Amino acid sequence: MNKAQALGEDRISSLLRSYSVPAIIGMVVNALYNVVDSVFVGQGVGEVGLTAVTIAFPLMSVLMAVGMLVGLGAAALVSIRLGKQDKAGAELILGNAFTMISGFVLVTTGVALYFLDPLLLLLGATPEVLPYARDFSFIILAGSVFMHISFGLNGIIRAQGDPRTALLTMLIAAILNMIFNPLFIFGFGMGIKGSAWATVLAQAISTAWVMVYFIRGSGTLTLRRRCLAVDGKILAGITRIGMAPFLMQIGNSLVMVIFNFTLLAHGGTSAVAAFGIINRMLMLLLMPIIGISQGAQPIIGYNYGAGQYKRVIETVKTAVLAATVLCLLGFTSVQLFAEQIIRLFNGNPELVHLGATGLRLFLAMLPVIGFQMISANYFQAVGKAGYAIVFNLLRQIIILIPMVYLLPQFLGLIGIWLAGPISDMGAALLTGIVMVREIKHLSLQEQADKS
Repeated sequence: MNKAQALGEDRISSLLRSYSVPAIIGMVVNALYNVVDSVFVGQGVGEVGLTAVTIAFPLMSVLMAVGMLVGLGAAALVSIRLGKQDKAGAELILGNAFTMISGFVLVTTGVALYFLDPLLLLLGATPEVLPYARDFSFIILAGSVFMHISFGLNGIIRAQGDPRTALLTMLIAAILNMIFNPLFIFGFGMGIKGSAWATVLAQAISTAWVMVYFIRGSGTLTLRRRCLAVDGKILAGITRIGMAPFLMQIGNSLVMVIFNFTLLAHGGTSAVAAFGIINRMLMLLLMPIIGISQGAQPIIGYNYGAGQYKRVIETVKTAVLAATVLCLLGFTSVQLFAEQIIRLFNGNPELVHLGATGLRLFLAMLPVIGFQMISANYFQAVGKAGYAIVFNLLRQIIILIPMVYLLPQFLGLIGIWLAGPISDMGAALLTGIVMVREIKHLSLQEQADKS
């Protein structure tokens, strides 16, 4: 039995476990990057360092969006070409992706470095925070080529059927980052610059690993010089497929900017530092859910296409159950240990109180997020892109942004924290209404096919 057949015949629970576990590990490792950075910056530099990293985060996020546009778009095209047994075509896409990433990095990094201070001021940096944000951002931007190549080409490693090497690439960067951060910040006394250098050096080594992998042809594909020449049709195809995650990432960056300004107005730099911690904890808690979604997607898509709607429903229910259990565990941990979590980053009593309150309130509806995310992913898996885009944007943009503007007018800082759970619950309710209808439709279709 080949892997495709297994999607339609193996037990759903076994399939979901085998597909989700590697994805979960990868997602959690990715989230640990930001958490570890923040912990060491908070302990080694202080509250102003945490604020600086939070202010700079949207800028890093926009640059990551460029990497997602190329990496995810190219990975999808590579999978299609390999499915057609067109190895030469897949290698041409790999070469064009490398050229495209390199070109984008030169342009975006050059522009960002030239306008760095105005950009940081636009993102909400105060005179006190600006020097720290500048020091951190300059180094990260100067070394962003490593982040782009490592992230972008790693997706192609996974697309060619080598998830273990893709996971190892992420582990190399994360483990080295955890080693270099305390060494540079505390051992060498480099402060916030040390955190930035630690990240860049870890990414550089990870990039070297990826380049050696492709140049040597360790997997299915080899990075060949003749494939680096630009092909307009390939670039257009990569852009078309990668545009959706690109826009999502840009949207998330916009939300971060809005949050930073609103928090500065209603709570000052301490509130921005607190939200930086809250946002990183939320990312860490949601990465396993994203891993489950990624694991469920091929199972749902294959069985939906095969008309095996009962297996589709079973996959959705199993994924929702697993995601909800993880969300409940995360919710319980946050509510019980909020103060201890904030102290990991910084022990300032004011920041601990502010951050713990925000953490408990902002994540108050965490138990329903798993259901909402799995349901949104279902519509993407079955090719209903319109529903998928709307339901993915509901939580993070469509409901959240108006709430962040509206609620602080009446409730101050508490209103900002409450915008999170209101957005989560509203998105879950609206998604649930459509999802229940969809499940009923699948059940009726399953009965009709049997009769």
